[in-house]
Amino acid sequence: DIYYPILEIIRNHSDGLLRYIKNGAIKIVDGNRGETILTVPVNEFTENTKILFNKIRDGEGAFAIPDIEEFMGKVNLTALKASSADKTDITLVVHDLKTGFKPTLGFSIKSRLGNPSTLLNPSRATNFIYKVENIDDNLFNQVNAINTRLKIRNRIEEIESKGGQIKYHSIENEVFKLNLQVIDSNLPIILANIVLNYYKGLGSDLATLLENLEQDNPCHYKMDYHHSFYSYKIKTFLTDIALGMTPTHVWSGKYDATGGYIIVKEDGELLCYHIYNMNEFQDYLLKNTRLDTPSSSRYGFGKLYKENNEYFIKLNLQIRFKA
Repeated sequence: DIYYPILEIIRNHSDGLLRYIKNGAIKIVDGNRGETILTVPVNEFTENTKILFNKIRDGEGAFAIPDIEEFMGKVNLTALKASSADKTDITLVVHDLKTGFKPTLGFSIKSRLGNPSTLLNPSRATNFIYKVENIDDNLFNQVNAINTRLKIRNRIEEIESKGGQIKYHSIENEVFKLNLQVIDSNLPIILANIVLNYYKGLGSDLATLLENLEQDNPCHYKMDYHHSFYSYKIKTFLTDIALGMTPTHVWSGKYDATGGYIIVKEDGELLCYHIYNMNEFQDYLLKNTRLDTPSSSRYGFGKLYKENNEYFIKLNLQIRFKA
């Protein structure tokens, strides 16, 4: 295992930057003026961390933790969660023992406590649009009348059992589509295959859906020499989503979380996937993610609709970490 000693934590505060520097005790320093605001013993942080961890582990839903509110106010921890548009949850100065450098790096934090975290949040922007051919208005009405527990899967089964064909057409949000094409021009087609196979019930784990993708070969790559076309592109997509890309903001390819991922395990231990170890990080993302189904009514997908006498159906992409 590789360890990166943490020299300090940098947090945004309403009055500017605060630096939490470990030097025997924890010094809280005004990042603008360089003045020490407060010095707190390490054991005080440790004790309150244990209280917070136990309350989160044992709690359900949203709840207050009055036991540590006084301490959090004292050390200026007024907001635990970063903006949903920001992939960086915490900024650290670490000591890279390999190079001797002390870089400032942003990390995204994912917790295994409570419900599994999402990697790609659902929205109407993540709706994939499919054209449905070889159906008529009668079948259209029959399909939309299906209202079983697995209604979307059953609707797709009904379409295909009656000779209908479901083909990728586009993505609801053009920025997301173009973001995917920045990563790879064929990525919309590739993800459309994965999304459709998921809703067909062929698997939810991304690793399993990748195997189906390679068998389908929707991009008609020459596979004679066993190139990892699809694996490489999916891992690149997962990495970009994890470290910077969001569906509705133009993707420049510049990572926001420049350090990597910090995983909070069930026992409270921290596991870090550093961007320097890209192969391990990408393998982790592929092996530990799955597709999920959000609310079809909220995000407007899962039913046939008609435009200019042609039939379409939208299917939503949501990616979540495994439990």
